[in-house]
Amino acid sequence: MRAVTQTSVGGPEVLFVAEQPDPSPRPGEVLVRVKAAGINPVDGAVRGGFYPLLGEPPFILGWDISGTIAALGPDVTAFKVGDEVFGMPRFPKQAAAYAELAAAPADEIAAKPAAIDHAHAAALPLAGLTAWQGLVRHGGLQAGQRVLVHAGAGGVGHLAVQIAKARGAYVIATASPDKLDFVRSLGADVVDYTKGNFVEQVGNVDLVLDPIGGDHADESLKVVRDGGVLVSLLNVHDATRAKAKERNIRVERMSVIPDREGLTGLARLVDAGKLAPHVAKAFPLDQAGAAHAFLATRPIGKIVLTV
Repeated sequence: MRAVTQTSVGGPEVLFVAEQPDPSPRPGEVLVRVKAAGINPVDGAVRGGFYPLLGEPPFILGWDISGTIAALGPDVTAFKVGDEVFGMPRFPKQAAAYAELAAAPADEIAAKPAAIDHAHAAALPLAGLTAWQGLVRHGGLQAGQRVLVHAGAGGVGHLAVQIAKARGAYVIATASPDKLDFVRSLGADVVDYTKGNFVEQVGNVDLVLDPIGGDHADESLKVVRDGGVLVSLLNVHDATRAKAKERNIRVERMSVIPDREGLTGLARLVDAGKLAPHVAKAFPLDQAGAAHAFLATRPIGKIVLTV
C-alpha cells in the first residue's frame, strides 16, 4: 500500500509517500480501505518532534479515518465487508491513518454518518470526540446552561459550538476578527478576543471548554460561576486549581480517547442536521506536506487528506 511516512522529525518537508506492507487485522480488528484521513494539530506536533507520542521515526502519522471495511479479523461480528465506517483508532498509539489501508480495533470505529462524504467524516473523529467528551462527559453539559467555547472556529471549537447548541445550551465563543462571521453562523454569540480581555465581555458561565490551558485557563476561571466547570485540553496550573477549589469549581484536564459510543452520538447529530464538520481544504495523499504547511496557517475547521 501507499502511505505517508517520515524518517526524521522536522517541518512538513519530512513527509513523503512510500510503499509499505499492507496491515493485517488481528483478532477483534478490521481492515479499513481509507478514503480520507483527517489532520489535527497533534499530527504536526508529533511530526516536528515536539510531542513524541510515537517515539523515534520512522512512523506513519494520523488517527482520523473514514473508509470502507476491506477485511474482518477473527471474532468481529459488528461489521461486514463493504460497510462505511469512521473513527479515531488507537489514539495516542500509532494508528497509521495517512495510508491506503489501516487496521483498527472494531470497538473503536462506528458507522459513518450517511449525510456526509468520507472527507467530511474524516474531519470529525478526533476533534468531535474531544468536543463531545469535554462538554458532555467531563463537563456534564445540561440544556439551558451558558457555555464558553474558546477558539470557536478551530477544529475542536466549531464542533463544540454545534454540539452545545444541539444539547440546548446558550453558547458564547471566542474568535479572531476574520472568523467572527463563521462562528456566528454556527449559532454562537461571538467575542473578538483581540478587542480587550474576554473576561470583561463574557459574564458568568456554567462551563468553559478551553483548548489553551496554562495562564489562559486561569483567565477562563474568572468567568466560571461558583460551582461551575472548567474543562481544559492542556495543563492547568496548580494555583488555578487552588482558586477553583475555593469557589467549588470543578477543573477537568482531559485527553481524548477512542470512543465508539461518542462516535455514534456524533453521527446521529450529523444525520439529524445538527452537526456539520467544516473542511477548510482537502489535499491528496501525496501532498501531505503541503497539507501540514496549510495547517500552520490555522484555517477555519479541519484539513483532510483524500486517498
